[in-house]
Amino acid sequence: EFMTESSFDERRIFMTLNQLKYFCETCRCHSITAAANQLFVTQPAISLAIRELEAEFGITLFTRFNNRLTLTEDGALFYKKADYILQYCKDMQFELNGSRIQQNPIHVGIPPVLSSFFFPGLIDAYRSKYPDALVSLEEYGSVRACDLVLEDKLDLALVNMEMYNIDQLNSHVLIHDQLVFCVSPEHPLANHTSIKAADLDHQNVILFNKDSVQNAILRTRFDFGNVHPNIIMQGNQLYTMINFIRSGTVGCFLYSCITAGLPKYKAIPMEPPMKTDIGIVWKKGRYLTTQMQNFITFVKKYYDA
Repeated sequence: EFMTESSFDERRIFMTLNQLKYFCETCRCHSITAAANQLFVTQPAISLAIRELEAEFGITLFTRFNNRLTLTEDGALFYKKADYILQYCKDMQFELNGSRIQQNPIHVGIPPVLSSFFFPGLIDAYRSKYPDALVSLEEYGSVRACDLVLEDKLDLALVNMEMYNIDQLNSHVLIHDQLVFCVSPEHPLANHTSIKAADLDHQNVILFNKDSVQNAILRTRFDFGNVHPNIIMQGNQLYTMINFIRSGTVGCFLYSCITAGLPKYKAIPMEPPMKTDIGIVWKKGRYLTTQMQNFITFVKKYYDA
């Protein structure tokens, strides 16, 4: 902590919400100039707020390198607490003022390939229960989505749980699934009951985008087996993938829960299986607004049903 409990009792804290707001925006922008532009205030106003916070708590919040501000260890701890306070105040203001205050939307990251199958039904059900709730869905692969949650640019995300940094986030598994190789009935591998990585050597293959966990997992398996598929595309639009598959010469990796809705195509499991979990994640230590708590609780029950 910045001060002992006894010293805290002996002094008054004079920091303001505006100072915390200026400080947190500077943290996100890594620049006083950029923060001032975002908040439509002057640079001296932000500089003064940061100096006053440093003087009040007797700490250094930033170091500067190549015109980029970086949080010190004390600054990083202060940011977590300041962000929590601001989020709490916003939520309290909305709850006490009701509809007189414009509610901010929850920003939720979703995997593009899953979005067309799962999330319309989920969001419709959520809005049916919470008609005044605002949800902004943003499509990102799991790698990018987790990074944005950690950077406070997304509130929540639904992701592949095989993330290297998943322990940095709070998480809850929603779906147990596996990746399968999806092809048309005319594809050379269509009659296989399962396939190994070696079977895909020099085959035309579509992978998910580079910001997806699946891409990294598959490439690792190919490299380990010295397998060289002909990767003709890396994408995230299911409609485009299906059009390629229809030709009979291309296959792509999809979640088995998606291929269940594509009866015209063959879903071939990998050997050994490529099991994966899909879940919801949010940042550890972040204040959860009532909206966020409602959404997390609803999503858990929705997939448990």
